[in-house]
Amino acid sequence: MNSLSVLLPVAAYLVGSIPFGLLLSRSSGIDIRQHGSGNIGATNVSRLVGKKIGFLTLLFDAAKGWLPIIIAGLLLDDNQILVTAFCGAAAVTGHMFSIFLRFKGGKGVATALGVFLALSPQALLISVPIFFLIAFTTGFVSLGSLLASAAILPALYFLGQPSWQLWLAAFIILMIWIKHHQNIRRLLNGTEKRFRDKEPIHQKTA
Repeated sequence: MNSLSVLLPVAAYLVGSIPFGLLLSRSSGIDIRQHGSGNIGATNVSRLVGKKIGFLTLLFDAAKGWLPIIIAGLLLDDNQILVTAFCGAAAVTGHMFSIFLRFKGGKGVATALGVFLALSPQALLISVPIFFLIAFTTGFVSLGSLLASAAILPALYFLGQPSWQLWLAAFIILMIWIKHHQNIRRLLNGTEKRFRDKEPIHQKTA
């Protein structure tokens, strides 16, 4: 094991921990953690601050997952492929449990998108349309995110991707679903808010 095997996953975690949603939305004069869903991700940012800042949040959060994979691929040998997997897992974990936010954070969907954009963009051709289909027909971004993330694993399998990518996908999907546990409960009891439902700035939901 060389120093890069340790440094790259640590760096990936730190990059993943950068709360771009919080930083970008500060120009609005509000702390998005105190409004809407309280989440630092693109959906809550879009709902509270506007679609432009929400899109930038999505872009930067995805880059947090894409960049560590690309850098690991450039610096590591083929026999260190598991380190690349750890980088992907670390980036998503950093977003979910940011060291800069006292180990709180977002739900990891955009950062996971960046990870698999770097690893297997073909798999996203299957999962991303599922997201848009579900989100736009039901209005529930959370439901679209859950089903699209779940679709990554079979997509990777049928594309013949290596087993380490399947294990990485399984870990990330599990974490995404765990972080969405409140959304799942609200979806089941019929209280989940649709994306087009505007949140009053003073209101925060669980």
